[in-house]
Amino acid sequence: MDSLINDWGLWGLFLSAFLSSTLMPGGSEALLSALRLHDAHAPLLLLAVATLGNTLGGLSSWLIGRLLARRWPAEQRLHKPAQQRAIRWLERHGSPLLLLSWLPVVGDPLCVAAGWLRIGFWPALIFIATGKAARYGVILWLLDWHGG
Repeated sequence: MDSLINDWGLWGLFLSAFLSSTLMPGGSEALLSALRLHDAHAPLLLLAVATLGNTLGGLSSWLIGRLLARRWPAEQRLHKPAQQRAIRWLERHGSPLLLLSWLPVVGDPLCVAAGWLRIGFWPALIFIATGKAARYGVILWLLDWHGG
């Protein structure tokens, strides 16, 4: 079991984190916790792998939104007052809203919406990665705090 965790744990964590950041379920928090509790890898390595996978998943959702914007521009599609308010809210707060991309249910669509509303790549990358790293960092901190 130890060799399986050591050989495949990081790849599994990366894949799970990537899938968790798309519209598919992945359970990366549970795998991150199991790897940390098993003391299979250094916490910073676990944080880096989980954050990288989850950030790339978020950026793939951002890219899907960007591609959708080419075919269906937001300005031509959203006519209802509630939709217009949502666009104004996103435009007002912009890329920092992507700090919330780690949230269940709303995080994945938020990344798609950011691409669709043409939020730039670098701001999207910075805020998505920061939000996701913070979430995984808190999980690792809680595990170490509770266990220590």
